[in-house]
Amino acid sequence: MKKLRCLMALILVPLTLSACAQTPVAEEEMVDITLGEVAHSIFYAPQYYALNEGYFAEEGLNVELVNLNGADKVMTALVSDEIQIGLMGPEASIYVANQNSEDYAINFAQLTKRDGSFLVGREPVEDFDFSDLKGEILGGRLGGVPEMTLEYVLKTNGLDIGIDDPSKEVNVRTDIQFAAMAGSFLAGEADYTTLFEPTATEIEKEGRGYIIASIGQYSGEIPYTAYSASNKYISEHPEVIQAFTNAVYKAQIAMQETPAEEIAAAIQPYFTDMELEDIVTVMERYRSIDAWCTNPVFEQSSFEKLMDVMALAGQLDKRASYEKIVDNTFAQQAIDNAK
Repeated sequence: MKKLRCLMALILVPLTLSACAQTPVAEEEMVDITLGEVAHSIFYAPQYYALNEGYFAEEGLNVELVNLNGADKVMTALVSDEIQIGLMGPEASIYVANQNSEDYAINFAQLTKRDGSFLVGREPVEDFDFSDLKGEILGGRLGGVPEMTLEYVLKTNGLDIGIDDPSKEVNVRTDIQFAAMAGSFLAGEADYTTLFEPTATEIEKEGRGYIIASIGQYSGEIPYTAYSASNKYISEHPEVIQAFTNAVYKAQIAMQETPAEEIAAAIQPYFTDMELEDIVTVMERYRSIDAWCTNPVFEQSSFEKLMDVMALAGQLDKRASYEKIVDNTFAQQAIDNAK
């Protein structure tokens, strides 16, 4: 299998973490795949739970996980065959599809249905209201779902914002890369930033910033992250995509039935710098906003909502075809298999 060539400094995550996970498929029959994730975050807890509990191994897959720090980088790796499956915002597949390229990405399983980032400020705020917001916000890469969803939330809450425009009362900066936002904020850049977990909680615990609001709570449901593969790979390896989707759905079922403490303990090996109680806190925070999908089906209404958000941000030249870049065949089969 190809190894990723320096698209970014990669974080390799060991997969042999659970002593109780069993592999029912003979080792020589296992299929190796590389899964590139857009970020390493507890927001993707169902994925780490599936890995730790051996759900992928049960389906005959040996998964190598790499963190690529950005949907643009995941998409680049996907269409160049550096990885087989990518976890990223579906906006990336829309951009590629609109270029009319022969190689494009198809979304086959949705994982999260709300924005997973939190607005972090320099002082604690009680009874937060967006009308009180003033100053600069580090919003992330222009055209990325985190930045566009932030724009959507600010605008729908009545704010006249600027994008890289310091003359505005609220200015969203897009000059800081996603992976560098926390460090830039801690170095004194801007008044606010948006951060994923566990970073937001770690900064708050250190007293260097304070979680003010959940962006996902205000954005409503949106297809924030989904699993994608290239149209070529899906055509040539449908059995791998089906096996992967089956494992994802097993985890989605378990996430609904398993106490937060048990899930936190299962995924802690992926977040070794965090105390178990902090992982539980983050788990409950994401559960409170209903962040995770209960099945892998990617609904068309969600797809259209995403494009509405992109259009409001001025990042959509034309609306993409749902039928072209979303395939729910594998998701529906996974649901049927579990009955």
